[in-house]
Amino acid sequence: MRKFVIMGVQGSGKGTQSELLCADLDLVHIAVGDIFRWNVQNHTKLGAQVRRTMSAGDLVGDDLVEAVVRERLDRHDWNYGFVVDGFPRNGRQAEFFMESYDIDAVIHLELPEDEVRRRVLSRRLCPNCGMDYNLIADRPEVEGRCDICGHELVTRADDTPEALEARLRDYHEKTKPVLDLFGRKEVVHNIDARPTVDEVQQAIRETLSLPPYKPAG
Repeated sequence: MRKFVIMGVQGSGKGTQSELLCADLDLVHIAVGDIFRWNVQNHTKLGAQVRRTMSAGDLVGDDLVEAVVRERLDRHDWNYGFVVDGFPRNGRQAEFFMESYDIDAVIHLELPEDEVRRRVLSRRLCPNCGMDYNLIADRPEVEGRCDICGHELVTRADDTPEALEARLRDYHEKTKPVLDLFGRKEVVHNIDARPTVDEVQQAIRETLSLPPYKPAG
């Protein structure tokens, strides 16, 4: 069983790299942000609370995040392991996580802030079907419209310049100290997130002594 945490600032590719790791290693991708976004899109009570927080560029409170993570992991549908993406984001969450679960490795995707801004401010989302786009590398066929359902694309509430700056500040103030906590157990592996998606995935696998990555096609 393999249990990983993947960390990095917005735009570093956590979701993409997590999905590639999970695809052929039979791991479960637990993306905390996706859980919250699903609730926002489906207008749940949790979603309304998350929408207010994200629109202000703030992070969701510790109690709520920990409860969501605990409920998800308690399903025990991860027979071969998991990759947790988007958690923990501060010292308290890290301590909760280390007390509750044994982690094999923390994958830390490193990305300069100017590249973070370039990537994040180019992201678009279809509010109807949830399809993600990036105007740098994954543009829709018809500008501003979803290829799947034709709905108008929008910028995520947490992808505005103001919200991004708030999240960058929060990352440096709260999330980086998490790496120090995990580092005491010598499980943190720093990976350069600037190369191509395939190159980053291969670097992760080589670092963790995992089976080689074989790109599709």
